[in-house]
Amino acid sequence: MKLVSWNVAGIKACIKKGLFDFVQKEQADAYCFQEVKASPKDTTITFPGYHSHWQLAEKNGYSGLLTLTKNKPLSITQGLGEKTIDAEGRVCTLEFDKFFLINAYFPHAHRELHRLPYKLRFNKQFETHCKKLAIKKPVIIAADFNVAHQEIDLRNPKQNQGNAGFTAEEREWLDQFLKSGYVDTFRHFVTEGGHYTWWTYRNNARQRNIGWRIDYLIVNKELIECVKESNILKDVAGSDHCPILLDIKL
Repeated sequence: MKLVSWNVAGIKACIKKGLFDFVQKEQADAYCFQEVKASPKDTTITFPGYHSHWQLAEKNGYSGLLTLTKNKPLSITQGLGEKTIDAEGRVCTLEFDKFFLINAYFPHAHRELHRLPYKLRFNKQFETHCKKLAIKKPVIIAADFNVAHQEIDLRNPKQNQGNAGFTAEEREWLDQFLKSGYVDTFRHFVTEGGHYTWWTYRNNARQRNIGWRIDYLIVNKELIECVKESNILKDVAGSDHCPILLDIKL
């Protein structure tokens, strides 16, 4: 199974920059798009050959997910079961025969860290959700976690200590989450730094590769031997993020 995850930073804008061509070229079995900022009411957003599963925020033009799958899921669960969190359209869980697929868009802590308590509450709810799922079947997570895990996951770690996305609290949570039974599939194959998934639009950061790795494809430990490839498609434009790819044999 080939899976692509991508924060498209507005799916309408990404479509204008070649999203349809990218989907047709990759022919993945599933696409997990985050921050789509749109809804199924927009009839121009159709992907032939795929089942479309939307998770919308109550606020128009904000957050939201779109998951495309070639195979119809057995069931779909939207959100984490807490109204204040689910209103932002950040989690969609799809059940298949052998696994659960979670498409998620984690909150940003913001410059003054005023949303850090909210994000940490979201993290805790997300972890509980995954634990419940893992009792039944293995879990695959495709998400923008909005955190760089280690110093090698961003270009300028010293300058960003304590900033949103690189606070001790966010990093420690992700570290603990992985240790609880999950694997960062990209880091399983690639141990050196210099590989990023997000770049600011300012100062030609992407061309200079001054970025952060904040998008992850994560699996239960029991699935890691099934993973054939986990890659960052850094040359694919269309957003301030680039897509990431997982090839797994299930």
